[in-house]
Amino acid sequence: MTILIKLFGTAISLGAGFAATKVVDAVWEKSTGNKPPKDATNIEQSLRDTLVFALVSASVGATIQVLTQRFTQKAIARFNSTPDAV
Repeated sequence: MTILIKLFGTAISLGAGFAATKVVDAVWEKSTGNKPPKDATNIEQSLRDTLVFALVSASVGATIQVLTQRFTQKAIARFNSTPDAV
């Protein structure tokens, strides 16, 4: 059952990461009026915008990773403490 919980946690992490990427892109486009600078080699976009977008995207991704890992660990601990109740 622990493997199923880990797989479920991975699936949640992937889904949340995909959704967060779409949200960050939409918020960026709404707030700046420009498409997100995803291509670092595009010299038409400013370096500042590219770096800010990279920092925001990385911080959202790290937050999602930590939250899903904690969720998975809590689910495993809950299962191990009461395996017959699940």
